Amino acid sequence: MLAIGLLSGVAVLPLIRLQRGENFEHARLAALTALDAGQVITVPLALLVGVVLTAKRSWTRTPGYTLGSITTLFGVVVATQAWAAMNWVEGRPSGIGDPDGEFVVAVVALFSGVITTLVGALVLLFRRTGYESQTASSRRQRSARLRG
Repeated sequence: MLAIGLLSGVAVLPLIRLQRGENFEHARLAALTALDAGQVITVPLALLVGVVLTAKRSWTRTPGYTLGSITTLFGVVVATQAWAAMNWVEGRPSGIGDPDGEFVVAVVALFSGVITTLVGALVLLFRRTGYESQTASSRRQRSARLRG
């Protein structure tokens, strides 16, 4: 659910208009700011849903290769864009408005991208190793239902 929460931060991008300039760098910084704001909402919400589903034993499957791959790729894209935004903000002339505030936004986005990449890699690793802590594959559950 953490991976889904991190990916869901994108949902607020169309809702927030933060872009101050007309260049691509301004759009990149605005998108990273909106992504950070969205993840502040979606990550805790997704974790709460995950806790509730686990407590009710409704969570029946280990996340798949697709979720792990998409999450890893998304994290790499966010991290590289955040790195580029940091370089732009710290360059001469500096970015727009308050360079310190913009730098903090870029660092938070870089941190988010790195964490997202690690979460995606862990999902892939857990899936590859066959790790299923207290979860049953959908095939086993289906066959158990048919027998029982």
